[in-house]
Amino acid sequence: MSRPPLPPLRFRPILKRLIWGGRRLGTILDKPIGPESDYAESWELSDHRDDVSRIDSGPLAGCDLRGLIRDRGEELLGPALGPRSQFPLLVKFIDACRDLSVQVHPDDEKGARLANDNGKTETWVIVAAEPGSSIYAGLRPGVTRAQFREAIATGEVEPLLHRFPAVPGDAILIPAGTMHAIGAGVLLAEVQQMSDATFRVFDWNRLGPDGKPRTLHVEEALESTDFEAAPVAPIVPVARSIAGGTAEALTRSDFFALERLKLSGPSLVGSPERFTIVTALEGSCTIEWDGPATPLEFGATALLPASLGECRLVPTGTATLLTCIVP
Repeated sequence: MSRPPLPPLRFRPILKRLIWGGRRLGTILDKPIGPESDYAESWELSDHRDDVSRIDSGPLAGCDLRGLIRDRGEELLGPALGPRSQFPLLVKFIDACRDLSVQVHPDDEKGARLANDNGKTETWVIVAAEPGSSIYAGLRPGVTRAQFREAIATGEVEPLLHRFPAVPGDAILIPAGTMHAIGAGVLLAEVQQMSDATFRVFDWNRLGPDGKPRTLHVEEALESTDFEAAPVAPIVPVARSIAGGTAEALTRSDFFALERLKLSGPSLVGSPERFTIVTALEGSCTIEWDGPATPLEFGATALLPASLGECRLVPTGTATLLTCIVP
């Protein structure tokens, strides 16, 4: 007996509470937070260790992403990506009510060796930012490993970081090996490799919930940092016309390629060759395919299996949507 086709997939958010979090995941993005004031991350799509996304509704409600990869991987991933044991990307929202620690992510080789995890290249797309909030991305030109080690020891790390204002709509690619931090007041969407490998080098001299300084990972961070890399800046997208609106190519790496669609009418996305991820950054839309239409409200994410081929996005008025594929 043949199985019904995979529909557009919506997953339950996995909420993370951390000392720098706030409440905007609930108040702005309508995530199901509790009464606490430290909700930091909402993992929208995850297949990382014990944090595995589960389908929220429909005939597959309760099934998890890892099981889909195991049982229906070819339909989900598509022939261009080949068999895999793990979904390759993690999608999340981050609410930085306070400054995140200064940190670096390893590449694949160092991630496996130092953290028993994948490497982590990521892209941020800023959803909202309070006046005066900042992004730290990369080191100032000429900073050496020895200088940075000394700055860690003296607590004077910030002057060595490349810093710029956080502007809603900006997209920033953070390659593995880039020292970085998200400043207080920033709410953003993040697309990254499926990894949680993070090496913290400076935490603004604050204490954790236990009243003690949070653990630092100085040697791993120094080994993972690319001291030859140039400082990072937001990308400057160029819009092109598509059916229903415009598309802007944002960031592209070996791991993912992101586009931002600004739609006032229907538009097609998806491919039988590979899956597509769609996140609503402004407004809402419906996803039309051969089955019942799937709603996608502001702040929500849908995974379009490759087996669906092209789907039709129909905005409710106007909508801004982030799409992601694996090249």
